[in-house]
Amino acid sequence: MPELPEVETVRRTLEPRLVGRRIVAVRVGDFPGVFGPASPEEMNARVGGRVIVAVRRRAKYLLLELDDGVALMAHLRMTGSLEFALAGTPPLRFERCAIVLDDGSEVRFCDQRKFGRVVALTAGEARQLEHRFGPEPLSRHFTAAWLHGALARRRGKLKSVLLDQEFLAGLGNIYVDEALFRARLHPERSGADLTADEVRRLHRAIRTVLREAIERRGTTFSSYRDAEGNAGENQANLRVYGRGGRGGCPRCGCPLERIVVGGRGTSCCPRCQPRDPRSPRLRRVSQRGEGATGVTPSATDEQPGD
Repeated sequence: MPELPEVETVRRTLEPRLVGRRIVAVRVGDFPGVFGPASPEEMNARVGGRVIVAVRRRAKYLLLELDDGVALMAHLRMTGSLEFALAGTPPLRFERCAIVLDDGSEVRFCDQRKFGRVVALTAGEARQLEHRFGPEPLSRHFTAAWLHGALARRRGKLKSVLLDQEFLAGLGNIYVDEALFRARLHPERSGADLTADEVRRLHRAIRTVLREAIERRGTTFSSYRDAEGNAGENQANLRVYGRGGRGGCPRCGCPLERIVVGGRGTSCCPRCQPRDPRSPRLRRVSQRGEGATGVTPSATDEQPGD
């Protein structure tokens, strides 16, 4: 499922093409359910003729704000994608709907599994959506001090807490695994038990993995593409995600484990991310900045956060 970096990449790709453009019509393909409870006629009545004034992201949702306060919300879910197309371009594979603009170009929503939605929200509904989620992890509101206080009130497993969108917006399976590895924290630790230093490491790691993924235009394994149809490049930058049980730790060389946390497949290093935070092994790694094999971590593991 596309996570914060993927949706942010789509937003950045679409923004210069859409802001100031007028919606002429919304065309539906073979799946009217893409509009949620609204019929194609209702959707056209709500957004037809309106000007797009902003393209925003909240958590994993993309919001096209219109000049009358309505927001056209796109949720990609598992296999959804938004792609910009010039007039006359043949229909795309799995195309479910298209937003036709006043210059003849279109934004097309494609979704193989039909889980994604494109829905028109009133201003009040858009505000409700905003309030459903925790802080944005790349915003100034997400500080190490906030994270320490918020985690102190949560007794659940650390990975499950970070995946909770009401706790923190936009993180998913990929970037939680990556952040926990960089912070040297086991996914099953309790967030309430973390020390101030551990929380600072986690805060820094979350922001680092997200920024790196955005710079590399997201992670593509199969269906994700940006709005120009380009695959992301961040998959080559992943350290542990998806490698549990079939790869070695890039820091210490120990075989990576695959466990299940909150129903989600999880990859971690049993040596660098011990369940017991008092592990002498972890203290040695922290003090030396290297693993048993002498492999020095990437600079991004140790760089100061903000």
